Amino acid sequence: MRKLDRSDIALLREVTSNARTSHVELAERVGLSSTACARRLAGLEQDGLIEGYQAVLGLKALGLGTTVVVRITLESQSEDALETFERAIVKCPSVVRCLLMSGSDDYLVTVIARDIEDFEHIHKSQLARLPRVSRVQSSFAIRDVVNRSFPPAALLPPDKGR
Repeated sequence: MRKLDRSDIALLREVTSNARTSHVELAERVGLSSTACARRLAGLEQDGLIEGYQAVLGLKALGLGTTVVVRITLESQSEDALETFERAIVKCPSVVRCLLMSGSDDYLVTVIARDIEDFEHIHKSQLARLPRVSRVQSSFAIRDVVNRSFPPAALLPPDKGR
């Protein structure tokens, strides 16, 4: 694993807050030349520390104002059941995240929908048709309180912020 120095950490902080920042702007913010900045970013990408860049869309502006957290339990936790379910859930276009869990639920799934009626359609046409499922429980999110892809504390020194 790559040992991160202050410049790497500063670059990671900057790109997690705004991935569209130019190399020139990044270089100014972290105290590097734009060439060094570009080289370091390429190295962070090559080492798998930066896996990609994405736009954060305004879901409400797109008419997608309902977030649903779905807890799914399979009929069995056999390797075949897990693999069959996972191959199928990847194909569900309304699912934005699916986590294999420990505990009483096998999977925690996040679905984005227009509204409750749209979720009903998603439930009937996508979730209820998933293989090897024995139970589906849905909860509707009231609003986002924190929504980030990376914990800022992970880029702090070990003795700070944890």
